[in-house]
Amino acid sequence: MDTFFPEGEKVVSFGNARRTAREALLGEVLAYWDALRAERPVPLRSEIDPRGIERALEYTFILERIAPSITRFRLAGAHLTDLMGMEVRGMPFTSFFLPHARARMTEVTEAVFQGPTVAELTLRSEATLGKPDLAASLLILPLRSDLGDVSRALGCLVAEGDIGRAPRRFELAGERIRPVAADRFPTDTGQAPRHIPTPGFAEEAPAFAVPPQPSQTGPRVSHLRLVKTDD
Repeated sequence: MDTFFPEGEKVVSFGNARRTAREALLGEVLAYWDALRAERPVPLRSEIDPRGIERALEYTFILERIAPSITRFRLAGAHLTDLMGMEVRGMPFTSFFLPHARARMTEVTEAVFQGPTVAELTLRSEATLGKPDLAASLLILPLRSDLGDVSRALGCLVAEGDIGRAPRRFELAGERIRPVAADRFPTDTGQAPRHIPTPGFAEEAPAFAVPPQPSQTGPRVSHLRLVKTDD
């Protein structure tokens, strides 16, 4: 649906406005990560301060590469809990994707860690009973562990609209993979993601067995919190 302004004014699409809102949140996380790394290719995971991405915090997450092609959620904001309908800490990252999309998502996350690269993706969850059509944007940014290896990632996943009945799982609608060798990453390049044909967080995450088994989860946390003690 479009909204019309008086003669001579612009016509603004509500769909474009929604994409702009998603891109603004992802742009905030990208700009924070880019500033944090300074002249280095990749910043340290221990340097991430939730206060630096406060507006996008409920949409952000930390990934851990625990073995080749195996990545799990170390921390995740409330928005991801809403999409899955449960606490996602310790779950495989691929649990958010439809089975036919999981192999490609594994390749993308491996590229983030091994490149390292920055991954910007558009996602779609088609409508089914009790689940309206849902579009989302996803950003994955590499981080170094305290040991110096690139085995962590800062991510942001933003879906807009009625989530409906959880869990919601996605397929890839587009992707843009960029090497971190570039001096800076502009938050808005004006280029649409390539279409794909259809086929400072210190809390530890619980262990997750492979192959995946139901994880032990505690009460749902509404959002990520920064905890400071005097110890």
